[in-house]
Amino acid sequence: MIGVLDQSVLHDTKPDTEDVFIVLCASGFDNPDRVRSALMFAMLAASANYRTVLYCIQGAVEVMVQGAIEQNEVVRPDTPTIAQRLGEALEMGVEIQCCTQTMANKKITEADLIPGVVAAGAMNLIALTSTAKGSLCF
Repeated sequence: MIGVLDQSVLHDTKPDTEDVFIVLCASGFDNPDRVRSALMFAMLAASANYRTVLYCIQGAVEVMVQGAIEQNEVVRPDTPTIAQRLGEALEMGVEIQCCTQTMANKKITEADLIPGVVAAGAMNLIALTSTAKGSLCF
């Protein structure tokens, strides 16, 4: 466990005076409605001028792998797709981070991730949430 923590990377933690909002997502293709909701609430926080971080663990990491959405999402009429919500979130400046331990467990590398999505250790999540103005979990 210590080795995993030593490999944790802090990505651009900005000064404590900045308003940060965290959305934690553990849901994946087994619950696409929760994934879409996590992305929607992240966009709402970003639109309210929060520095917004969507931190992905467990199944949510699999969603952030290049090509996975196209292979796994079942498109429903009159419902935004995960790909649409993800594109909108990235355009709005939502930072998307994937848990390095989950990635290691699932044998996913940073090169496998969708462009704009980064790997980040658990200590990054803890550092961000310790100063965040708010957080939601999906």
